[in-house]
Amino acid sequence: MVNHSTSRQALALYLLFCGSGCAALIYEIVWFQVLQLVIGSSPISVAALLVSFMGGMGLGSIALPRFVPWSWHPLRVYAGLELAIGIIGGLLLLVLPAVRVVYLAAVGYGLGGVLLRAAVCVACLLPPTVLMGATLPAAARWAGTSRAGVGRIGRFYAANTAGAVLGVLVASFYLLRVYDTVVATFAAVAVNAVVAVVAVFMARSSGASRPAMADGASMPVAVRAAAGGSDSGAPPAAAAAGRAPLAVIFLSGFAAIGAEVVWTRQLSLLFGATVYNFSLILAVFLAGIGLGSAGGARVAARTDRPGAALGWCQIGLLALVPYAAGMIGYRLPLWLPGPEVLSWEAGSPWYRFLYDLARCAIAIGPATLCWGASFPLALAAANTGEADAGRLVARVSVRHTAGALAGAVLFSLVLIPGLGTRHAQQVLVLAAAAGAGLLFLRGGGSAADPGRERPRRAPRGAPGETPRSTGIGAASARFAYRRRGSLRPGLVAAAVSGAAAIGLMAVPASPPGLIAFGRDVEERETIERYLFVDEGVNASVAVSDSRGGYRQLHISGKVVASTMDLDLRLERMLGHVPALVHGAPRTVLVVGLGAGITAGAFTRYPEVERIVICEIEPKVSEASDRFAIQNHAVLLDPRTELIYDDARHFLATTDEQFDVVTSDPIHPWVRGAASLYSVEYHDLVRRRLRPGGVVAQWVPLYETDEAAAKSQIATFAGAYPDATLWSSGVFDEGYDLVLLGHPGPPRVDGQEITRRLAGDPDLQDSLGEVGLGSTLDLLRTYAGRASDLEPWLRDAEINRDRNLRLQYLAGLSLDRQDASGIYRSILRYRRYPPEIFRVPANDEAALRLAF
Repeated sequence: MVNHSTSRQALALYLLFCGSGCAALIYEIVWFQVLQLVIGSSPISVAALLVSFMGGMGLGSIALPRFVPWSWHPLRVYAGLELAIGIIGGLLLLVLPAVRVVYLAAVGYGLGGVLLRAAVCVACLLPPTVLMGATLPAAARWAGTSRAGVGRIGRFYAANTAGAVLGVLVASFYLLRVYDTVVATFAAVAVNAVVAVVAVFMARSSGASRPAMADGASMPVAVRAAAGGSDSGAPPAAAAAGRAPLAVIFLSGFAAIGAEVVWTRQLSLLFGATVYNFSLILAVFLAGIGLGSAGGARVAARTDRPGAALGWCQIGLLALVPYAAGMIGYRLPLWLPGPEVLSWEAGSPWYRFLYDLARCAIAIGPATLCWGASFPLALAAANTGEADAGRLVARVSVRHTAGALAGAVLFSLVLIPGLGTRHAQQVLVLAAAAGAGLLFLRGGGSAADPGRERPRRAPRGAPGETPRSTGIGAASARFAYRRRGSLRPGLVAAAVSGAAAIGLMAVPASPPGLIAFGRDVEERETIERYLFVDEGVNASVAVSDSRGGYRQLHISGKVVASTMDLDLRLERMLGHVPALVHGAPRTVLVVGLGAGITAGAFTRYPEVERIVICEIEPKVSEASDRFAIQNHAVLLDPRTELIYDDARHFLATTDEQFDVVTSDPIHPWVRGAASLYSVEYHDLVRRRLRPGGVVAQWVPLYETDEAAAKSQIATFAGAYPDATLWSSGVFDEGYDLVLLGHPGPPRVDGQEITRRLAGDPDLQDSLGEVGLGSTLDLLRTYAGRASDLEPWLRDAEINRDRNLRLQYLAGLSLDRQDASGIYRSILRYRRYPPEIFRVPANDEAALRLAF
């Protein structure tokens, strides 16, 4: 007989858990964005963030059943947790600035620096994540450990994951795109508050109401979680039957997060690594987990063999992991969007997002369903007569979280950079095979006996009578004990091993074209050969020779440097223009190694004593060796020091000052790159400039729109009001700009540049190779002053750390190709600058005519 009141309460709890998941993912996105600006985006920093977040979730699941008494109403406990999460989430907005000050005062490198980054993450993330991890065990006490109760717990998990999908999409496509981290945080706080208030009202209205049990029985709220009873009377096989699902759920968490890391890396190459596409991939992954959890919960509430169902999920993954790998590498790239999707007049960004969403779901959706179903099935299979539903959830959840934590760290820092994505995906197959073997060989897949039940002891201190209820796990263990001899271990082992071997061979290698060109599939046919292909901690890197006779450096599926005339011209300008305008630089900082051509330009200046290159991905330095001629072998120059770190973190933590700082980061539509174009970044750079220092910043006009270009220029001009613009284009055609920042009114001494070129053949050759071998050629690249562009920049959106507006603007326009139109808009404000240029009269006449 179904208790309709309990069913309504369960539905309300599903909605509340949806809200909890929504708030949690908004917090996660905001906290990771803000904390990476404090401790950096290096692999060590990201690992510290992941360990703190996931570790806190695991600790919370363990802590609740140990420290929260039975007599406390589960819904009131849940309400209190949500309220506390909201309070701490709001307080972190005030705490983080102070944390930044303390961190920068004490930061160092080596082991001490690693420990300090970990301490910052723990201090900020542990309190709220411990509370988040405790919410599911709290609600589990309301559901109980009957078969129906375990099904409800699985649906709570599914609802929480569905809310997480909503949180990802709302945060990325609305709150952070339109507003900023402060508004997003308060939105999450509001959700927590609503959830807490509703949960309190539910607790008051329920009183001693009883949730419906599978057999129609019920019990008072204070003891209904005691329905699991003790397992002390179970036969010896019971413990083994209960342990196998726990090991499997660890492996499932390990593989699920490992797959998320690998497939996010590959799909970001294919779709473009924008903040939007990252969120879409995460949303699809979470949606699959949620749907799988809902299905698994339904099966767990009905089947007599939850362990067998869990085992079949692992068997399914032996085929679905290779399927996903093949789809991403070889099938999806061929499914190109048509002109109706890419047409800007049709509102392409949103059509493109939906198209990529569908492609992503087709590729990885089936595997995520299996990982999602594994959690509720593991709950049912691991239930060996647990007295406390909260403890049952804690036992399963902490192992799932521990596996996820291990997967995140190992796949990100070890397996992908050490073995590559193919072998990393083979590890996913091995994890699934190991899980299936554990279940089918150790009795974890045995049937439960739904018709049998045994008395269960209420926990110590629980009021009321000792209830009797249907239990899944203990009966399953007894059945396994009776039937242990009926299984044929040799046959099972052979079948699982054979399926695993087929799965391992079926995982294809990642095609070099995906690593090199990503979303520009049609460009793959232009390659004659690949000289270097590797997958690093932060990015995939390749070097190729094209059939057109030029060499290209690819990072994250995008050409970032090449020996093509137009690209080589820009790369040299980023070095030579600030060096010549400064006049006599002695110390130089280059943000982003790339092919090393910009850094190599400074080797042509004998007065330069030190060239510091800050690069976050070590594989880039190996790739740059293939450009030794173009970069003048800069990495072998004794004046050069290569530092592997996030540039912002390095600038914030070093005391060194420079005469020239030149920034050539990856395109601003790449997620995270906008932090190297923000107001706060420019403030950091200014503090590291020596008196009279010069700053150069790359600004792309291709794969963007006017709003994004305005944002970059206006943000830079806010830090350097006298900034000048220089174009790498030929014949006044736009492609790239170099912004030059000056601490005061700029002066370009053309006569001194002419003298210098005449007396330094190496310098003249370096510039002459890109068509800038004379002073007149160099000054013709002048594209205007930021102060003259004030009318054009009036509606520009300023890029700040709290909103990183640029990555959202640029992420919507990566399919746009309007470089010439944007540049023509800028040229309308260009005039000859007699107060800047000091040149002979005949050169001035030629420049005035050219402008």
